[in-house]
Amino acid sequence: MKRLTLLRHAKSDWDDPVARDFDRPLNRRGEKAARLMGEFAAKRTMHFDLLVASPAVRVVQTLDTFFEGYGETLDARWDRRIYLASSPTLQDVVRDLPDDADSVLMAGHNPGLEELILDLVPDDGASPLREDVEVKFPTASLAVLELPIDRWTQLADNGATLASFTRPRDLDPALGPGSR
Repeated sequence: MKRLTLLRHAKSDWDDPVARDFDRPLNRRGEKAARLMGEFAAKRTMHFDLLVASPAVRVVQTLDTFFEGYGETLDARWDRRIYLASSPTLQDVVRDLPDDADSVLMAGHNPGLEELILDLVPDDGASPLREDVEVKFPTASLAVLELPIDRWTQLADNGATLASFTRPRDLDPALGPGSR
């Protein structure tokens, strides 16, 4: 059994005049949400053997702030393929993970992370959480997928169970839509 936890970067600052999308930083609301999600992960005693992440500035800052709330830091395995990747590319990244890592945290971007969940979890009406993800996988959200595999190379569509899906607004309504 493998566990893949997906963390979408927190809300970024569209008002920052950076030249490249890759360099866009978080805004204050994003920082608050990332810290809160880290605190949530610590309270739920989530454990990660490996962190693989997009090297985009907003992902790096999300992880720095997430780990402030989590209370411990993991060294990231930066993988540029994750930056704005599609589900098939993210599946390639997952299949390349080392088999000695049973619980992996992947941090990246939408729409790829959302598409990955929708590809891996069967659309059979049995998962209300999948339906929630299908509506939206908001910034700073965490999704935990359980995979009945022994090796990451065995990853297949419709083979995962979505064990949990937590949005920042689930923990603090002030972080929901329309709030600043």
